[in-house]
Amino acid sequence: MESGTAAVALTNRAVFTISGEQRLTWLHSLTSQALKSLPTGQGADALLLSPNGHIEHGFALIDDGTTAWCWAEPGARAGLLGWLESMKFWTPVDLVARDDVQLWWMGSGLDDPAGLVAARRSAIGLGRDVLVDTTPDAGLLAGQWAHEALRIAAGVPRIGIDTDDRTLPNEIGLFGTALDKGCYRGQETVARVHNLGRPPRRLVLLLFDGSLPEVGSAVIDDDRQVGTVSSVAQHHELGPIGLALVKRAVPVAATLTVGGIAASQEALVDPDVGEHFRPRL
Repeated sequence: MESGTAAVALTNRAVFTISGEQRLTWLHSLTSQALKSLPTGQGADALLLSPNGHIEHGFALIDDGTTAWCWAEPGARAGLLGWLESMKFWTPVDLVARDDVQLWWMGSGLDDPAGLVAARRSAIGLGRDVLVDTTPDAGLLAGQWAHEALRIAAGVPRIGIDTDDRTLPNEIGLFGTALDKGCYRGQETVARVHNLGRPPRRLVLLLFDGSLPEVGSAVIDDDRQVGTVSSVAQHHELGPIGLALVKRAVPVAATLTVGGIAASQEALVDPDVGEHFRPRL
């Protein structure tokens, strides 16, 4: 994956489409992302927030000029489509679940697969997120554990896995969020935390000493729980690693304990402003 010569089947992701001439303008008005002028062939990540700015849904998309090809985490599509349908009102857009299309990660050194529907540059490894309507003859296959290892090392959160019902976009480095766009639901909280306040928590990369804890293990600082591990993986260079949302006040230099395992931190989000200041891409 790091040399761009492997492929990974991400077929558990749930694909759907949004079509209609007003699709991007409509999504721009609803989501945290600036999508109104998204160039054809480019992709983005977007969040849907509660009125108080907490993350309710997240999805990725690629627009091909007539259709936005989207995908969500396993099990998340039904709720997401239901919410989007409720917000259509008189907007002429069509939402369709697409079980005939699969998501793959394809190394940038590989040729376009047969059945290519849409593709975008991936934030993970040296490759692309590719949607296909037939299983590709991908050659060298890597597993989802390898994909998870590179994703965690890159500090890329999975919505609903590395977030909970209290998560603000600021806490995950404004992933999927544009600060320079107009109003959307929850925007006031995001702007206030960015300009005046501080994010209550921050996403952190944890490097474990020797072994992997279980997902859901408490993150302890000085006998006090300051977070919960949400993702773990074995990285081929970094060793056992994970992601967690920890309280903002935890010193970045502090050695933490997770399930009896010592863990050092690599800060992904600035404790003061809630932005990624050193993305691992």
